[in-house]
This record gives sequence, C-alpha cells and structure tokens, in this order.
Amino acid sequence: MPLTDTHCHLYWNKFDTDRAEVIHRAVQSGVARMLVPAVDLNTSHEAIRLAEEYEQVYAAVGFHPTDLDSWNARSIENLRNLAKSADKIVAIGEIGLDHYWVKEEAKRAFQREVLKAQLALAEEVSLPVVIHMREEGDAWFGSASERLLEILSEWHVGLKSKNHPLAERPGTLHSFNGTLETAQKAIAMNFYIGVTGPVTYKTADQKRQIISQLPITNLLIETDSPFLAPVPHRGKRNEPAFVGEIADKIAEVKSINKEEVAAVTTQNAARLFLW
Repeated sequence: MPLTDTHCHLYWNKFDTDRAEVIHRAVQSGVARMLVPAVDLNTSHEAIRLAEEYEQVYAAVGFHPTDLDSWNARSIENLRNLAKSADKIVAIGEIGLDHYWVKEEAKRAFQREVLKAQLALAEEVSLPVVIHMREEGDAWFGSASERLLEILSEWHVGLKSKNHPLAERPGTLHSFNGTLETAQKAIAMNFYIGVTGPVTYKTADQKRQIISQLPITNLLIETDSPFLAPVPHRGKRNEPAFVGEIADKIAEVKSINKEEVAAVTTQNAARLFLW
C-alpha cells in the first residue's frame, strides 16, 4: 500500500542528526515518494541535493512568502536555472501569501508581486505550484484567501486561454486551512487540497467536516515535517513516516478504507507532479 508525502521540509536543521534514518523509516512505513519544497534559494539547492541523494525524494524550488528578505532582481533567473537543472524538480514552491506573520500592507503587496512572478515562471517551465496560504489570526477566511483566489483565478484563466497543460494540473493548496467555499473554488480550477496533521486533532471538527465534503480525487496527504505532527505524535517532531496517520483519519472521515485513501492520494500526486 504505497503512500506519498507531498510536503516535507527534510533539509530542516531538526533532521541534521538523523536525516537518513528519517527517510529510511518513511520508506519502511510504505512512503514511496516524498516532495521537499523550498522556502528560498538556499533551501532550493538543499531540496535538489536531497532529491539527487535519495531515490524516493523529489524537489520543489521557490520562495516562501515569509522568506523574501533575500529576493532580488536575479531571483527569478536563479529559480529558472534551477527548475531546468534536474528531472527530479517537479514543482515551484512553496509560494503564496501569508497574512499571519506579515501585517504591513506594503509587505503583503510585495508578496503578491513575488507570487505572480513565480506563477509566471511555473507557466514558463510547465511545473505545478505548491501554494501556501495563511490568514491573519489563522482565520478560516480573510484577505489572504480573497487575494490568493483572485491571483490564481487570473493565472488559471490565462493558462486555459493558451491551452497550457498546467490548466489541468496547476498545483496544490498546501496544508489547507480555509473554508469549504475556498476549497471548492480552488478545485474548480483543478487544484488539489493538501491535508496535514491538524485533521487528526480533537478540536478539528470543522476541518474534518470540510474534508468530508471534498472529492478524494482532489486530496493530497502531507506531513509538513518537521511541523504539525498528527495524533498520536502531536508535540513531537513530525516526519514522513507519520503520513499514514493522516490517511487513517481521512478514511475515517469518509467512511472508506485506508488502502483506498493511500491508493487514490498517491495517484493524485502522480497526476500532479508527473513522477
């Protein structure tokens, strides 16, 4: 029963003492593929290095919305060169909007500018995007969701008008924490919805209710390691081997078996990332 972790930051320093063992445990747990998204240029290089070292690991390159201090006039060209440098680079990400940590409107406007630049790059190199979206105060809906949907809709309309292949597989909304309506609007644009450890938390009834109403053919499972460890590992360092706990919870919510969740989400990831 193969599983796929579509979001794990394996270059994080919390894995420095046992990274090889973490990847081995994941493989032993049935995780066939792991996607490592970057947050800036340095971690883009690190993600690529891990993908080259481990058969099961793939990379995404990009700048996270809270890691734009090093963004400059050369950043897009640097990402372009990286995106074309290896077959195991399968996405542009982690990119998006963050209004939780970023409060100033000028910095939020800069996030939007950088997001649009990276979406244009994704279109150019025909790679899907891994999208980060976080509202101020971790609200379910707000200005980040509104602006993100506007930007993604405009981008997707452009893809469709050009008959671009990415229109059918534009990307995923990573660790989704929004409303049912936001998810449905994203799915209407052929985006996938990433489900992480919080779906297993006792207080996450609303999140589980939303997941229950979304088609499994548009869901991905991800750990966001080393963050957001699922129950029963909550409070510990997260790792890809725990992705099965998320599959278990989705199976419970949808009243289907774990094997079906594993098979369908693995197929979804293969369709999105073409690996």
